[in-house]
Amino acid sequence: MALAKNIMGGGFSAGQARAINGAIASAVSAAGTVITDATDLLADINLISTVGASSGVQLANAEVGDSQIVYNGGANTLKVYPDTSSNQINQIAAGGAHLLAINTACVYYKLSTTHWVALLSA
Repeated sequence: MALAKNIMGGGFSAGQARAINGAIASAVSAAGTVITDATDLLADINLISTVGASSGVQLANAEVGDSQIVYNGGANTLKVYPDTSSNQINQIAAGGAHLLAINTACVYYKLSTTHWVALLSA
């Protein structure tokens, strides 16, 4: 993603540049233990700072081609659920959670109306 200052250098306003780069949530708490009670992710880039045992987050209801970044900065493995129970992440069953280890980031891309792909950091 381009730096906001470079986008503004192309003639965009500061507000437009920030919108292009996306919203950041830097203190999200995971909740629940299933897709229906997980914390809904609203930002493009999400730092999950509090992760209780077996808790999770749910990706936003997105358009094909959209992406969200999730970083697990909590004390436990984070469950990351797709946007709906009929959708899946990678090869995981529909509605199932992708497990994101502590101190790990992942970019989730919506490839189709029913499938997300997860690109995991090292």
